[in-house]
Amino acid sequence: MGLKKEKQGSFLCSLRKSGAAFMRVFVLLVMLACGSVTSRLPEFAQQYRQRLGGAIDALEQVMGDFQRDAAGFGLSVQAAILRLKDNEDPFLQARGNSMSTTAARLVRLLKSQQQVLQSSGSFERLVIIITGLDQELAQATVSDFEPAVPVKIEGAVSAAAGAGIGYFVLRVFFGLVRIRRRSAPN
Repeated sequence: MGLKKEKQGSFLCSLRKSGAAFMRVFVLLVMLACGSVTSRLPEFAQQYRQRLGGAIDALEQVMGDFQRDAAGFGLSVQAAILRLKDNEDPFLQARGNSMSTTAARLVRLLKSQQQVLQSSGSFERLVIIITGLDQELAQATVSDFEPAVPVKIEGAVSAAAGAGIGYFVLRVFFGLVRIRRRSAPN
């Protein structure tokens, strides 16, 4: 009987050890996955900034054409947009609304974001892009995104931050599981 209990005890002990080893491997895999994903952020930011410049160029061309057309009739851009919006023709009203949206997007969002990105450091750019994405531009960037191997310090730091976040999330999760097990009635 004593030998049977000893074998059971060693079996349980080996299960605990193998479970702990499994958990370490699992935590390491999650950290690697999170690090791999976040290491791509600097490259995404670079591609987003390139698209941002292209979007600004395209919108400036549209607004330049509209400004020349308005000036040809002795109107400012705002006066021309108001004239379109006040027109009875639904097509012209819609065109006035779209030009108003285009002008606002160009000035407030894209140009101001480009200025902030140009005057900020590498890590600040990541935060700015993550927190202030232009949805349309971000979706286009994601659809054409080509991940690259992170060879800059930002890529390495992003990977380490992602691994740390993955580790932290798992620690919190497993901590909650332990608390729940301890508080559960036997």
